[in-house]
Amino acid sequence: MLSSSSSSIHLLHLTLCCATLFSLHLLAAAAAPPKVGYGYKLVSLEENTNGGGLVGYLQVKQKSSTYGPDIPHLRLFVKHETQDRLRIHITDAEQERWEVPYDLLPREHPPPPGAKSSTVPFASSEYAGNDLVFSFSSDPFTFTVKRRSNEQTLFDSSYGALVFKDQYLEISTHLPKSAALYGLGENTQPGGIRLRPHDPYTIYTTDISAINLNTDLYGSHPMYMDLRNEGGEVNAHAVLLLNSNGMDVLYKGSSLTYKVIGGMLDFYFFAGPTPLAVVDQYTSLIGRPAPMPYWALGFHQCRWGYQNLSVVEGVVEGYKKAQIPLDVIWNDDDHMDAAKDFTLDPVNYPRAKLLQFLDRIHSQGMKYIVLIDPGIAVNSSYGVFVRGMEKDVFIKHRGKPYLAQVWPGPVYFPDYLNPNGVSWWMDEIRRFHELVPVDGLWIDMNEASNFCTGECEIPKNHSCPIPGSKTPWVCCLDCKNLTATRWDDPPYKINASGIQAQLGYNTIATSATHYNGILEYNAHSLYGFSQAIATHKALQGLQGKRPFILSRSTFVGSGVYAAHWTGDNKGTWENLRYSISTMLNFGLFGVPMVGSDICGFYPADPEELPELCNRWIELGAFYPFSRDHANFASPRQELYQWDTVAKSARNALGLRYKLLPYLYTLNYEAHISGAPMARPVFFSFPNFTASFGLSTQFLLGSGVMVSPVLEKGATSVKAIFPPGTWYNMFDMTKAVVSTDDRYVTLKASLNEVNVHLYQNTILPMQRGGMISKDARTTPFSLVVAFPLGATEGDAKGRLYIDDDDRPEMKLVEGEATYVEFYATVREKSVTVWSEVEMGAFSLGKGLVIEKVTVLGLQGSGRGLTVEVDGQPWADASNAYLSESHPMQQEVKEESGSIKTRMTVEVGGLSLPLGKNFSVTWKIGIEG
Repeated sequence: MLSSSSSSIHLLHLTLCCATLFSLHLLAAAAAPPKVGYGYKLVSLEENTNGGGLVGYLQVKQKSSTYGPDIPHLRLFVKHETQDRLRIHITDAEQERWEVPYDLLPREHPPPPGAKSSTVPFASSEYAGNDLVFSFSSDPFTFTVKRRSNEQTLFDSSYGALVFKDQYLEISTHLPKSAALYGLGENTQPGGIRLRPHDPYTIYTTDISAINLNTDLYGSHPMYMDLRNEGGEVNAHAVLLLNSNGMDVLYKGSSLTYKVIGGMLDFYFFAGPTPLAVVDQYTSLIGRPAPMPYWALGFHQCRWGYQNLSVVEGVVEGYKKAQIPLDVIWNDDDHMDAAKDFTLDPVNYPRAKLLQFLDRIHSQGMKYIVLIDPGIAVNSSYGVFVRGMEKDVFIKHRGKPYLAQVWPGPVYFPDYLNPNGVSWWMDEIRRFHELVPVDGLWIDMNEASNFCTGECEIPKNHSCPIPGSKTPWVCCLDCKNLTATRWDDPPYKINASGIQAQLGYNTIATSATHYNGILEYNAHSLYGFSQAIATHKALQGLQGKRPFILSRSTFVGSGVYAAHWTGDNKGTWENLRYSISTMLNFGLFGVPMVGSDICGFYPADPEELPELCNRWIELGAFYPFSRDHANFASPRQELYQWDTVAKSARNALGLRYKLLPYLYTLNYEAHISGAPMARPVFFSFPNFTASFGLSTQFLLGSGVMVSPVLEKGATSVKAIFPPGTWYNMFDMTKAVVSTDDRYVTLKASLNEVNVHLYQNTILPMQRGGMISKDARTTPFSLVVAFPLGATEGDAKGRLYIDDDDRPEMKLVEGEATYVEFYATVREKSVTVWSEVEMGAFSLGKGLVIEKVTVLGLQGSGRGLTVEVDGQPWADASNAYLSESHPMQQEVKEESGSIKTRMTVEVGGLSLPLGKNFSVTWKIGIEG
């Protein structure tokens, strides 16, 4: 028992301690950010009796005012839309909210708020589909998505409270250590294709050049793929949050949090379990990638700064003299009259001479593409503008067309959500095509880009544009910032442009309105997407041919209508390297026709440019979309400008043009299944975990590996190969035999790029040429790759050819042919054969196979037999079987030398591609 005096001292001590703790608590409370939300509880859940999914209602648990008041009641809709796709849709239970328009991105409609249907109470805590299982807790409401086959949790929202306010939505998920994430674009990722924890991932379409790292760029793709290796079992799945509002996605490694400034939570989960299956399932929802015309897979040349038609003619002639393939010549805005869309400069690009030039190149099979920007010059003598005003097609602000500035000076922006805007745009393209028979269109600056910010007026005391200005991208309108509305200045600031810029910075004010009062705040990231749809409709309707459109800004589903290039990069070694990751990302996003500006758009160091261009064309020759493009301030960088670069171009593009039938078949496979043309190595080798972060090499299709030089002064490249045999495409007597995940060093002189073919593959090729029109008529050859030294093995390949003028890309008798090739080596016998679907088209074109090259066999060949449609081939007199030089390993195994392997060639053939054939011979196996 304490004395009275000691008790008093003890009480004083407790009082002081409590006061100190209370003061610390107040300080901590003042320093800590206010609570954003407290979550929701599930108050009811019912199942539609017609198999239409679950409908539930949520009620906010405790109100908060941070970023605005909570929406009190939410409606939950859950449905297994297919065997491998689950949708979880959360929105306001009482009022309709903004979502991506269903006419832009067709998909199933959820029940509208307040809809009545036949339902029964749902008593279970799990809602299972074929492989995906939705489970939940009621108070607070959280949900998980699991994989039934292995009980793996794919998404777990219990990491944080669900927050749903008018202009702020937040939801999180736990992530295991085994999760490797990819996607969430568009941005330039310096760390490679695999997402890095704590890097910023802001999704909002912005005209900020691709040289800016970890910054929201031109496209909005709130989708990620999650690849996991757990206990040796590898599975992939994907998550799409279909929402066009700006968002920050915080990836911390162990968690991922969405912070979205509007719309609703509309999640789609794709079960995989392979990366290819994920993209197949994803594109089955968002739309299959557009079929490309054959010529689009050729090489393209462009420059901003071809001052007149004579320069363009000189460029075409320069490629011809240098014997470098060229299919498409482009004009940036140089052809325009004062940078106005759908016009021609009467002095520098007079119509009569331009038409003569186009007649010449078209007769050779070349194509011509020009740029159009969305901004329409405000000019009462400009017919495009006058017709647009008459049809009332421009985006409004406070009841008047929203004024902005781009290259022609003051402009208005067409509204592609307005049916009148779409029909007007289609008509303007028709009028322009009658003026100039272009072969495709390039839609640029469509984020939309604006040189000014805010609410602007045409100045009264100076000209705009400023005559003779050397900096036409500097705003010359009279403008004031817009911050008074909650749309221009929302409560939560996403990290726009990497600097938390206001949403309307250098774009359309977010309080501007589209058709039917749709806010730019909601529809901003859809602008380029909606323009691509309108442009596609216009081109497809002109002559019934397959359109080609290149778009800078993209959204979920843009690949259905357009190709993409990765924007304004710079001529540096870093940008050369970054281009691979960005390209591979767009394959995930369902935009397989993608590439970067070869040699760089912004000026390179003139001293470094020749070597950089050498290495860039060696990489860029294998981009799906292969184009050299520079701006007016850059040194001339057409590939013939330097002898060394011309040599590299002839080498790399020479192989590309031989591979055109393979690339076109990949284009077909992308169109029917979403499969990326250029893809990460883990797509074909998901169990090869060393490839999970590999961003310096990539595959074309499943079996062609590109391993470019990405460093200044290098004469070799360190590369990694999944186990198996990889044959050098430039010298097929050389092979890399990989048994593990060690890097190997490959020689790579200045004019040499390493491209390898994987075992078990049959690769269809043609002779190549200077233009795809000619190359595609040459005889075919087949390269059959067996494992090095195989005495038993199998290989297969595919080929699709068609009349590429057709808008559709599908098998139709007389318009397309599809061939599957097979090969086996068994019991001292080799057989190569084909199975043909709809051979009439290729027979009508007179297409034949002239040679079969078989790699990796051990021993000599004899006793050749050739059959067509099961009968001995009548024209076998010229056929021969020969062995070329013995094969050698590019990288020696530590165990030393191996037995001699041979390349066997069956030549002198003229087998009709449109008929089944079989080639067989015996081999003498060494002892």
